[in-house]
Amino acid sequence: MASIPLVMTLGNSMLIPVLPIFEDKVGITSFQSSMVITSYSIAAIFLIPVAGYLSDRYGRKIVILPSLILAMIGGIIAGMASWRMADPFSWIIVGRILQGIGAAGAAPIILPLVGDLYKDDDEKTSSCLGIVETSNTFGKVLSPILGALFASFLWFLPFFSISFFSLISIVLVFFFIKVPKQKEEPPRFRTFYEKTKTIFKNDGKWLYTVFFIGIHLMLVLFGVLFFLSDIFEKQHSLYDVKKGFVLAIPLFCLCVASYITGRTIKGNLKIMKNVIMLSLIISSVSVIFVGYTSNNLILLLIITSLLGTAIGAILPTLDAMITEGIEKEERGTITSFYSSCRFIGVALGPPVISMTMNHFLNLTYMVMGIIGVFLLLLVWKCIKTDNKEQSVQ
Repeated sequence: MASIPLVMTLGNSMLIPVLPIFEDKVGITSFQSSMVITSYSIAAIFLIPVAGYLSDRYGRKIVILPSLILAMIGGIIAGMASWRMADPFSWIIVGRILQGIGAAGAAPIILPLVGDLYKDDDEKTSSCLGIVETSNTFGKVLSPILGALFASFLWFLPFFSISFFSLISIVLVFFFIKVPKQKEEPPRFRTFYEKTKTIFKNDGKWLYTVFFIGIHLMLVLFGVLFFLSDIFEKQHSLYDVKKGFVLAIPLFCLCVASYITGRTIKGNLKIMKNVIMLSLIISSVSVIFVGYTSNNLILLLIITSLLGTAIGAILPTLDAMITEGIEKEERGTITSFYSSCRFIGVALGPPVISMTMNHFLNLTYMVMGIIGVFLLLLVWKCIKTDNKEQSVQ
């Protein structure tokens, strides 16, 4: 199970340090190269809730395996087009869309799958989820290093490597995951729709706040990573694996903060709210200075590491807030919507920065900081901690 989020994280983040190489080899603009990330994410945005419903109705494994196969095929199409075609950009996007569809049907299904396998053992459930989350965060740190390493041999090798990793995951899932048979009749679509509508009617204030924060954080993170990938080469002459290691520094800070926060909050809503508010303050201030410090590598790494630390502290807190605030029966549905929202941010980040990088970069980061302050006010107003059993008024 832990191989699935690892593969899906590598499938997107591994390409970020390679985008400037794509621009040179394929002859495309920075906006077009950002579409290599965005096309993957857009496909996932709309299909994650669908995949969640289908997995409830027909089974987790039946949805996961075809999704991993699609991710593998998408990597082969993108890699072959890059290798054999003179103008491969359109087919690269086709391959990336297929990979996004695969991501939608694989990674978000892990949480309910863990619940299925260990539903009577909370200790095993927590342990398994810890391994899955560790795999996910490890993928974030590993991805820029691995992507730069593969591209140093062949610029299109990262596409093929995603297919190879997907194949390994397919074999592992097929042989080693035994899903228990469903004893209860899965919900009809009408029932699924009515339950979802009721949840948003009752808990909409804090859920929408969490969703907006998820969009914002991913937009900032992937926008900044796209900018760093470009600026490291153009201004600081960092290339290949060296660039990958430097790019991994703020991601390492994100992962450490995520791990520490996840072990600290322990379901305490007051602590969760305080962590989110403090981290939003840090992220809103630090993102404003990313552009201003771009000429000084040390200052730039300090600022982006602070930003990564703040984002890393918020992400597991949002996950825990949904887990604490939503009943087990509806948790998978709400998690799927939250995952879709995060992919919206991933999709928006690179093109927003690519379009504003030459003339309005500092203004863009300032707007991101202002949005962070607005979200801070939403957290203060909409997330209540008076009652331990609920997080909203």
